[in-house]
Amino acid sequence: MRTLYIDIETYSDKDIKCGVHKYVGSNNFEILLFAYAFDNEEPTVIDLTKYKTLPWVVVDALESPDVLKTAFNANFELTCLAKAFPNIKLDDSQWECDSILSLYHSYPPGLGVVAQCLGLEEDKQKDIRGKTLIKYFCVPCKPTKKNGGRTRNLPEHDPEGWEVFKEYNAQDVVAERAIREALLWLKPTEAEHELWLVDRAINSRGIAIDKALVKNAIKLNEEYSEELTERAQKLTALDNPNSIAQLKEWFKMNGHPVSSLTKDVVDEMLQDENIHPVLKEVLNIRQKLGKTSVKKYEAMKSSICKDGKVRDLFQFYGASRTGRWAGRNIQLQNLTKNYLDDLDTARDTVKSGDLAWTEMLYGNVTDLLSQLVRTSFIPSLGNKFIVADFSAIEARVIAWLANEKWRMDAFANGEDIYCASASQMFGVPVVKHGINGELRQRGKVAELALGYGGGVQAMKAMGGDKLDMTDEELQEIVNKWRAASPKIPALWRAIEFAAMRTIKYGGTHYVIREHNIFFDKHDNDLILHLPNGRCLVYLNAGIGENRFGNESIEYDGLVQTTHKMGRLETYGGKLTENLVQAVARDCLGAAMVRLEKAGYKIVGHVHDEVICDVPDNGQYTLSEAVRIMSENTDWNQGLLLNADGFESYYYMKD
Repeated sequence: MRTLYIDIETYSDKDIKCGVHKYVGSNNFEILLFAYAFDNEEPTVIDLTKYKTLPWVVVDALESPDVLKTAFNANFELTCLAKAFPNIKLDDSQWECDSILSLYHSYPPGLGVVAQCLGLEEDKQKDIRGKTLIKYFCVPCKPTKKNGGRTRNLPEHDPEGWEVFKEYNAQDVVAERAIREALLWLKPTEAEHELWLVDRAINSRGIAIDKALVKNAIKLNEEYSEELTERAQKLTALDNPNSIAQLKEWFKMNGHPVSSLTKDVVDEMLQDENIHPVLKEVLNIRQKLGKTSVKKYEAMKSSICKDGKVRDLFQFYGASRTGRWAGRNIQLQNLTKNYLDDLDTARDTVKSGDLAWTEMLYGNVTDLLSQLVRTSFIPSLGNKFIVADFSAIEARVIAWLANEKWRMDAFANGEDIYCASASQMFGVPVVKHGINGELRQRGKVAELALGYGGGVQAMKAMGGDKLDMTDEELQEIVNKWRAASPKIPALWRAIEFAAMRTIKYGGTHYVIREHNIFFDKHDNDLILHLPNGRCLVYLNAGIGENRFGNESIEYDGLVQTTHKMGRLETYGGKLTENLVQAVARDCLGAAMVRLEKAGYKIVGHVHDEVICDVPDNGQYTLSEAVRIMSENTDWNQGLLLNADGFESYYYMKD
């Protein structure tokens, strides 16, 4: 089969950060350059500002099932081509994405970055020059006297730069091809490609927005913020009470110096009974004004397409160590939970746009708006949402992988895992809201904190600091939990042992032969093979020394604090976390494919939950969606899956 490599350069007056569908929805969108190459041929660049059409040989290839089409961000190319050339019959299944191929290998996103990591592109100045030309030709420019007041730069405004831009376009095809050739030794499985196609459909389908709710939420937030700011100005006599520097100085002058005004510091100060009421009121105002979740309404407003939907909210393979999705734009992955009893009334109140009425009913308007963010997502006209969520998926997966029988029995019997864990740890029956029910919270904290090698500090991070226990008592819970589930610590040790042996000696080393989980090595890359055939890659893995002076596993990855590639350290517990979350992700992916095939059209997914937009005619039911999600596949037989959910006419946290 021939391969057609493609790279395009485009113009739009809409920000690409709001999604490619919003970007191409502009009346001013156009494809400027179309660079392509068949197999190992030299690239050709079509200047679409001149010719307005593609050569027949390219059109024929784009429509042919016998030609594989690739691009570094195929989602972008496919969406742009469909918009610019609606008469060309494009079939997503004939495309592969080399950005996904790179992410599969644990490289960071970005053509230039991956090329540099692979040693294919060394000239950073050249890369900077390319970005300068993109900024010049591909986005609107600021009108000035010098440029004659124009808002866009055309080829005739810099003919020499335009010719250089075409060279860069051609070079991107060369770089993409080189990356693909370097990484094809390990490519996503056919099941992963099918899941990518589902992801394409979800991002293209979009999810409807309650525009009236969004509009009035923004209005109320602006009015309430103005009211709070005026109140803060009267209390502090500061010109700008939102200024952290001015506020810190004001607190110092009032006998209460603070080093910072982060959320945690403000929360702690509000608990101090000795703080003067005026200072406490200012802190309360600061807390309300600092509520960032209401900014999601602005993101929704910016991202709404002409049909009232937002799109491109999910990045396939966004997390390199697990393959989980990452949120984009509105970020559904970190929405505030709602705890209001009557969401219908709250939504109607906000949609009225009456600040005085809203404040009288609910008091803290920013908190109300924060809780209603989820409810801004609504089904299509005549449809309903079916929202289904895996139940305790990570706890189920780790029990299955470690073959911890009492845990699997607890799930089979429908028991509360927190009660079951506490019962196993303390040797007494534990019933939620019943006998020894006070021990359930200890079981819950232990379950959330200790599955991946965590200890006392992990327990504190998961709420153990609220159990009114000393470090010694928390350590005792750690010991009891590990003693109650000995096969889980054994899994930590087994995966670390297998990884280290593979790094040191090469070859194949099994972690769990029954589930076909094993490590092998390619050059210096450590490869973890998952039950469904997918792989996790640890780049340039080696053996280092940890802070305790012991051997540790190191690899190249994206450092969260710098957002640059660097050396990372891992260990048995962390590798187990990667494995468990990757398997849980694959369970969700398989369920998403099944749901789509059954007609349950997915418009969103958050962690282990799916949001389906289906006709409200009785044909689609929650019970059937749960049944589909809970099915096993050939690779996870014996894993006791279960799901739960609800039906609604807006999204919420049930």
